[in-house]
Amino acid sequence: MTEAPPRAAASQSGMRRQNLALVLRTVATESDLSRADVAGKTGLTRAAVSSLVDELIASNLLREGPIAASGRAGRPGRTLALSDTGPAGFGLEIGVGHLGACVVDLRGEVRARRRTEVHNAHRAPVAVVRELAALAAAVRTDAEDLGLRPLPPVLSIPGLPGQRPGIVTHAPHLGWHEVAIGELWPGPDLPRLENEANLGALAELWSAGAPGNFLHVSAEAGIGAALVIDGRLYGGARGYAGELGHMTVHPDGPHCPCGSRGCLELYANQDAVLRAAGLREEPGTDPVTVLTASARAGHRDTTRAIEQAGDALGIALAGAIGLIDPAAVVLGGAYADLGSWLLPRIRRQLETRLTVRPFDVRTVTASPLGRSGPILGAALRAVQEVLRDPGTLATSSRNSA
Repeated sequence: MTEAPPRAAASQSGMRRQNLALVLRTVATESDLSRADVAGKTGLTRAAVSSLVDELIASNLLREGPIAASGRAGRPGRTLALSDTGPAGFGLEIGVGHLGACVVDLRGEVRARRRTEVHNAHRAPVAVVRELAALAAAVRTDAEDLGLRPLPPVLSIPGLPGQRPGIVTHAPHLGWHEVAIGELWPGPDLPRLENEANLGALAELWSAGAPGNFLHVSAEAGIGAALVIDGRLYGGARGYAGELGHMTVHPDGPHCPCGSRGCLELYANQDAVLRAAGLREEPGTDPVTVLTASARAGHRDTTRAIEQAGDALGIALAGAIGLIDPAAVVLGGAYADLGSWLLPRIRRQLETRLTVRPFDVRTVTASPLGRSGPILGAALRAVQEVLRDPGTLATSSRNSA
């Protein structure tokens, strides 16, 4: 009998956390709601909603706005909105050609961001991590000056994170293998590592209105893909799903470092397109900017090289679409910037190769996020976790008050 009260208390605590999340998500998905509106939409009592809203306001997760318009009798209440101060998502990024840091508020709006172009391939990890940490500290200060409190960061990497925290298992285009970023990071807030393609797909899902079932394909030095099924990432049995860059598009093609031949990356990553266009990556320049500028200037070798990459992508995507039947395909990363030249050739290949499948090639589109997807996905990771379970933040705020 002595154990019954703790179980009851735990049950009540769990129910309150669920209700906090329900109220927060309701406000997040609809605008201009009053407390009474939230009660009507959630089925909770007005008294319960009022108590939950007070807790969320105290935690700086919600704020009250102007008087809500209402046709109901009684005194109108104030509208509720996600706070533009307080807890915020914190995203970091290591790219082959850049470093980045970004803070977004609970509404998903970018409030602080910095990026530096730097060639990271085969650099010493300690130097890369040191520069990233300095960039992160500067963005944290920018965010705090705006009244934001960045949550522990998520770090986008062009490779595979390890099973243990802070480990980069394999990032071939950086030349990194079993790199312990956790041992190099100069501070208590060790970033959580995630693959850039996966984060790019999640950014599409959370902020760009992508459907719940889609294939996201992106490129920088390598080519990555991520599959979202029913609103969730599909990682595969061992976490290696999405290796579209090593799908064979020309069986008799050149050897690939992965051990196969004729892989998509050999024809359609940014370095391959630069070579085919007869262009060189100069120190301090961004290869995608070089390609887009050349293509816009009407240089035929460049447009031909991008179109050939589109053909290779179309061949690979035809196989992927035939296997997984996504509702849409979204091109991110460098492909988003090059979409004007890539999309016609991709769609033409799909029309030729998917003649018996009811796939609408118009659903292959370029991401509106451009190359910002991975770092936005990293920052939004923490925001989504707060929206799913604000109880931890709300409780800690209440206890410290």
